Amino acid sequence: MLRTINFMGVRNVAFAMTMLLTVLALGSWYYKGLNWGLDFTGGTLIELTYEKPADLNQVRTQLEKAGYEDAVVQSFGASTDVLVRMPGDDPQLGNRIAAALLLADASNPAEVKRAEFVGPQVGEELRDQGGIGMLLALGGVMLYLAFRFQWKFAVGAIASLVHDVIMTMGFLSLFQITFDLTVLAAVLAMIGYSLNDTIVVFDRVRENFRVLRKASLIENVNISTTQTLLRTVATSLSTLLAILALLMFGGDSLYGFSIALFVGVLAGTYSSIYIANVTLIWLSLSSEDLMPPAVVEDADERP
Repeated sequence: MLRTINFMGVRNVAFAMTMLLTVLALGSWYYKGLNWGLDFTGGTLIELTYEKPADLNQVRTQLEKAGYEDAVVQSFGASTDVLVRMPGDDPQLGNRIAAALLLADASNPAEVKRAEFVGPQVGEELRDQGGIGMLLALGGVMLYLAFRFQWKFAVGAIASLVHDVIMTMGFLSLFQITFDLTVLAAVLAMIGYSLNDTIVVFDRVRENFRVLRKASLIENVNISTTQTLLRTVATSLSTLLAILALLMFGGDSLYGFSIALFVGVLAGTYSSIYIANVTLIWLSLSSEDLMPPAVVEDADERP
């Protein structure tokens, strides 16, 4: 039988550490802000076609030497197709970039297939819609848990998810990692992962209220977390290994997505133990909270 680990014995230390990291994350978010990508700020998108397969690292180096340091270079379809995104709304920017690349390597010339400008208004709409989507996701989670479990579980899950989002966004802000649509997708995916982890623990806590009738809430939480620990570790490790492979071999186009998901999974694993569970203790969850409401029958007043 697995020995029960006293997770809640260090909950005050964990809370102090959580508050410190939260303040650092919010401080970085406030003073440094997010490094918004071209999906949100606007810029020029240029599609190039090479005669031979293109080396993306070499293309980036050539553009940096030509003075285009903010260019984002990605593979697009075939190995000879390259997508370049960079700030600016000059209609001749695509031709100038093609000329600079031709000057750097005349043996593999590039031809401009299309050049489009995405205005900042479109980026602002995407940013607003992404924020609304995140708030709707959190609201839907709260309603689902309130109906499936009880409102105290919903508060614990939302506190856990808010912590995960703050930690992830703070990390991205601190290291100025480009925040584009792929990173936004990673944040939304992280919310789903963290919620699944939290629900597994909550489900065991609810079951143990019926099994461990004489156990206190803290004992219940410790036993429930210990019982789900192997599942949590196995799931988190396998997910992190897959993300690590993406981080190492996915290239620059998936770097932001991978790093955001990596940080989010770590934060989600931690918060399912020391944020969601601790919230249940603060709210004094009891077996009475999980009992169905009594049905009051109308008295028969007939003689």
